[in-house]
Parts: sequence; C-alpha cells; structure tokens
Amino acid sequence: MASHRLLTAEREHRILQLLKGQRVVSVAELSGTLGVSEATVRRDLHELSRRGALTRVRGGASIGEDPRVEPLFADKEGKQSTEKERIARRALELIEDHDSIYLDGGSTVLALARLLDERLDLTIVTNSLMAAAELMESRHRLILVGGEFRAISRTLVGPLSQTIVAALNVDKAFMGTIGFVAADGLTTTDPSEAFTKTEIMKRAGRVILLADHTKFGKRSLARSEGAIHAIVTDCIDPELRARLTELEIEVLTPDDQA
Repeated sequence: MASHRLLTAEREHRILQLLKGQRVVSVAELSGTLGVSEATVRRDLHELSRRGALTRVRGGASIGEDPRVEPLFADKEGKQSTEKERIARRALELIEDHDSIYLDGGSTVLALARLLDERLDLTIVTNSLMAAAELMESRHRLILVGGEFRAISRTLVGPLSQTIVAALNVDKAFMGTIGFVAADGLTTTDPSEAFTKTEIMKRAGRVILLADHTKFGKRSLARSEGAIHAIVTDCIDPELRARLTELEIEVLTPDDQA
C-alpha cells in the first residue's frame, strides 16, 4: 500500500508540474508522458480536482490563477470573454418578461446585464455598480442594495446590505463566483461579499450560477450558504455534471437545446 501511495503522489506531482508549464494538458498527453492508462490519469485528475489543485476541462485539465487571490474586475472582464458572452446568452433564455431578478457582481453576470433590453418590464435588483451603470438608462425598474463599497469587485457588500435584501423577494438570482466545488458551493475571497450572496440566495425562488469552466474545482476563502438550482457554463466535465445531477442541480450549456 505504501508503494502505491508513493507512486500516486509522484504522478500527481508530475501532472501539476506539466500543467504549470503548459496550463492545459490532455488526458492522452498525460497518459503517454506518465506511461499509465488514460483511466489512471482520469482518476488522478479527479482527485486533484477534488482537492482544488486543478480544473477539469473537456479531455484533460488546466491550471490557472490562485483562487485565494482575486484579480481586478477589469482583468477578469477580459478573460474568457467569448465563453462569458455565450453563457450570458444561454442565461437570458431563463428570463421571462415581467420577471424580478437579482444580478450579482462578476463579469459573466455583467455580460447578461448587457442583454436585458431584449426583455420587457423587468425588476432588477443588484449589488453591482457595473451592472447598475449598464442598466441606469434602461426601461426596467432598477433597485440597488446598500452596503460597503468593495473596489476590487465594484460591488456593495456586507451586513449593511441585509436590511434591503431582507425586504425583497426575486424570482431568479444570477450569481457569480471566484470558485465552485460541488461539496462547498460558491466561494469568494471576501467574507462580506459571501455574506451578501448568502442573504440574496435566501430570498430567490431560483438561484442560477453563471460560471465558465475555469471556476470549477477551485476553493476560495469564504463560502456562501444556500441552495443552487442551476449552473450555466460553457463546458463541463462529465464526472462533475453527473455529481451535480445527483445533487439535483441542473446544468445548462450553450450547446444544450433551449
């Protein structure tokens, strides 16, 4: 048993070293480099993903920024921009005229905000100053929650937001996140932001996470409590999709039939 654990640890170390050099590596490449079967590689990737060391992508794995360090909003907005636009377009299909919705902070949710003129008579609640700026001249009803200004995410967060959020109910809440692990749900770098996310998740009929594939398998400092009913993403590992299905979380991608 000790020998098996050592061999597994060595493989995991080599996988992470390869990823640091290339960022994305396929299962086939890892199988050839390590001299083991693709099934063994998939098991190793599953375990590393479970521990938050890498992100599973279709046919392989990737490694990115440390989820404990949150990038500036402008930096986030420029990454995976095509994927975020496709996610936003898919999420728009979930919104009907006259809905009341919540828009969380984050660049993927902001991409959705830019599409909302295609719907009529929405009531939009948000803590995102970026979303509010996008919507301030729209025909929709706009409500901003109060709170402390968090410059890095350009959002209003913390206990001061609780009074307004507690007085509202929304049909659908569209959430962003720094990281997502099935066992933990949404995580972010700031406890005050996690607090506001938790409060709004309590007040929503349906909670919908908008997240590109790079967010999966990452854990950050502060966890938001509450049920997630659906995830809209660009692509997802089949094992994670199966796990989410077990948890009764619907998974939607742009390639799905609306």
